[in-house]
Amino acid sequence: MVIMQSRFIIIFFLIFLSSTFRSKSQEIKKFFREVEIQTDTSLYSFTGNTMKFQGKEYLAFEYIDEEAVCEARLYPYEPGLIDSLALMHSGDFDIIDSLISINGEYFRFKVAFHDLNTSNFLKYTFAIKESGQEKAEITDLNLLPYHNTFVKLYPLSDELYIGEEKIFELITNNIDNVMFNNDWQESEGFNYRLSKTFNQLRLHLVPNTTGQNTISVPLQTKSPHLNKSGAPVYDLPPVQYTFSIKQSRLQYLGIDKREVTLDDSTGRQGIEVQLENSRLLRIGRTYRIEDQEQPGGALIAELFTRNLLTNNRVLCILRVYNYHRESEGYLFIKDGDQAIFITNFNITPKTRIDRISILRDGSWTQNLDVYPGEVIDLTIEGQGLHKARFTFEDLIDISTDTTIRSENLAIYKFRVPMDVTKKSLNLYNWTNNTGRALNVKEYQEPRPFDFLYVNYDGNKHQVSGLPSTILVDKTISDVIFSADKTMLDSEVKMYGKQYLQMEITIYGGKNEILEIRTLDNIVICPDINSPRYEHYPKRDCEMDYFNLNQFIRRKTHTLDLWSRINIKIRHNNSKYSGAGFSKEFDLILRKDYSFDIEVSFPAGLITVSKPDPDSEDDRFGQLTGISIAMIAQFTFYHPEKINTVRPYKIGAGFLALNTFNFSDTGEDRDIGVVILGSLYPTTKDTRLTFPLYFGGGYLLKDTKFFLLLGPGIRIKL
Repeated sequence: MVIMQSRFIIIFFLIFLSSTFRSKSQEIKKFFREVEIQTDTSLYSFTGNTMKFQGKEYLAFEYIDEEAVCEARLYPYEPGLIDSLALMHSGDFDIIDSLISINGEYFRFKVAFHDLNTSNFLKYTFAIKESGQEKAEITDLNLLPYHNTFVKLYPLSDELYIGEEKIFELITNNIDNVMFNNDWQESEGFNYRLSKTFNQLRLHLVPNTTGQNTISVPLQTKSPHLNKSGAPVYDLPPVQYTFSIKQSRLQYLGIDKREVTLDDSTGRQGIEVQLENSRLLRIGRTYRIEDQEQPGGALIAELFTRNLLTNNRVLCILRVYNYHRESEGYLFIKDGDQAIFITNFNITPKTRIDRISILRDGSWTQNLDVYPGEVIDLTIEGQGLHKARFTFEDLIDISTDTTIRSENLAIYKFRVPMDVTKKSLNLYNWTNNTGRALNVKEYQEPRPFDFLYVNYDGNKHQVSGLPSTILVDKTISDVIFSADKTMLDSEVKMYGKQYLQMEITIYGGKNEILEIRTLDNIVICPDINSPRYEHYPKRDCEMDYFNLNQFIRRKTHTLDLWSRINIKIRHNNSKYSGAGFSKEFDLILRKDYSFDIEVSFPAGLITVSKPDPDSEDDRFGQLTGISIAMIAQFTFYHPEKINTVRPYKIGAGFLALNTFNFSDTGEDRDIGVVILGSLYPTTKDTRLTFPLYFGGGYLLKDTKFFLLLGPGIRIKL
């Protein structure tokens, strides 16, 4: 007892310390003495791998694959201290193995992470209920996934030339974890930019001073890595390399515009540019710009020198006639056919959109319909797209820094606001309307019939869960359909208006068709709690509750025994882009028994009665001729089969014995009140049968009781 009290004192002291001195995110220590995470390569524990980062403590673990699968184990201080433990769902991972208790010693579960490179604020959230507590507590286990990412440069040559762009591949072990700016940056002696092409990280260099110059490119990661002291950091060691920069044979003159658009205006009127000055450059002269040093090169542009500026530059008029890329090589400034300078700049086409595509179900489509609340991947194809700044009105751009943006292709990721009000979202390039737009459509997706209910016996039944055959053992007063409209739309999933068709076929007890009716315009709309309720047209939303009898002539309460109502419900596929759902079920009227009056002809009955003391005939039983029986009897049905009778019946009525007398005399005719049972052959659809009768009764003429047994003849008309 003393030991148990000591344990409880220790546990209470730990809980007190945890709640007093630990932040909320560290309340996990209040419940567990140890937490372990097992990856495919290593084991990490809370006691051995806790890391202080940005003012909080985290359980840090290294990952190799950004979609890693990890197993977690949680060890409580004492077995039985925790009554229940639940792991909350998260968008950062999928639960593969549910959380379970292993022999009461520890808890275990397994998850598959989605993208550890971009998972910010990653945590496990638990609902923990301790013994003796009424409510569960919510607590977090902060996780810090890290990846020891590296980026290195291994050039084949260290020689570069002034003004010439050189492209190098950067070697990295996790390109998706590297953050970079793909715009041109300036550093001492270089202009550079980073790009991602075909899953390769590339460094573009343009030197601008001669000599031994060292390039230093700073980089950061999305997910942290550990420095030499074991602390998590986002800054990578800068990519550095020393190049030997050489002067070109011709003097390089830099231009203030790195890119010029080729169109009618720049070809005729030209644009003003500033060119570096040279003593060989003459004012008021037109120079040719070609793509080769030798005579006869293609005319790329013309340069007219207008004025000398105070910043040692020359104001020029540039007219461009052909496309050129810096990566294709130098441009030569010529006086006649004589090359006297070199320069380099891009001449690219005017921004033009040829095609816009949206990713749907793994395929790109030119259908530009979008839906409120969804996230879309969108591509724009055309020319000169790298110069554009595309925005869709009202859309939220959630594209990452590594999204592809090239001259001919631009890839974006957008989120459509749930409360968007416009039906058309225009695409702008900077502030200019491009004439392209996205069409906002309301959700119209078929939902399984779990929102639809049918009432045929006084209770509501979910249509999606109905069996194909339903036996109803009482009169069906009506068949009422209703819908739970709250299930159609939510913040998580939107289905929109449901367009249904219903086909009703009513069969009689002999499987004959009594009526066929088709309902084509059943429209069920989301209720007022839908985020898009105000935007749905409501003129046709009138069929969320209706009864079948208002549409059929043969009312359900007038149907005979073993009648069948066949109902087929399906989505109207003409209203949806894909196939919808369908459901078919039968309502069959059944009973355990039925009551009717039957006339039959028992023959050769053996009757047994007590002999009359005054009669000379002392026989105890005798054989009768053909009799006539009129019996009010019960027919019994098989409880698990449809319209299948049992091979026996029982009833009461009148029996006219020896109606067609086969005895020695005609004095044996009599009428009896009988209780009669009969056994029938189980063969169906037979008009002539020979049942076996047995029973007893009271003879009205002879005024005595008797028993009988014998065959009969039954004719079914």
